[in-house]
Amino acid sequence: MLDGIRRFVAQRIAPTPGSPTEVTGDGQPENRQERSDERIRIAACALLLELAHADGEFSSEEREHIEGALARHFGLDDATTAELLALAEVERQKSIDHFQFTRLITEGYDLGQRMVLAEVMWGVILADGKIADHESYLVRKLAHLLDLQPAYLSEARKAATGER
Repeated sequence: MLDGIRRFVAQRIAPTPGSPTEVTGDGQPENRQERSDERIRIAACALLLELAHADGEFSSEEREHIEGALARHFGLDDATTAELLALAEVERQKSIDHFQFTRLITEGYDLGQRMVLAEVMWGVILADGKIADHESYLVRKLAHLLDLQPAYLSEARKAATGER
């Protein structure tokens, strides 16, 4: 399975210098924008997984929240959602910091999209019914790296809890 994930990343996500298009496994051209979108999706998913693991456990409620958010916001079916989660988990485990993910998101998402991501991040934290200290710290750190002001993060939390 890991070899399949690596092939997928090498063929579809890893950028190839000087080539505006790639050929996918089914022989269809794929442009850089599509690869960039996939990389941003993986980065966003990796951050959500990082938050889910921040308290030392990855609950089924957190997994369900992430799967639902990915399917809803990216329009993915169950198989593609599972594949995205697997890819993001590999990238999350390989990463040494959060900057590589937040940089992609900041470059590729506008403020509104980053706000929606912050709302989903709060949803992950709140999914298991408790907020661990490290989760609260990590979401603030990620918001800073995503160039979100504290007031935006507060609004995202209210939206995630339905306090509006």
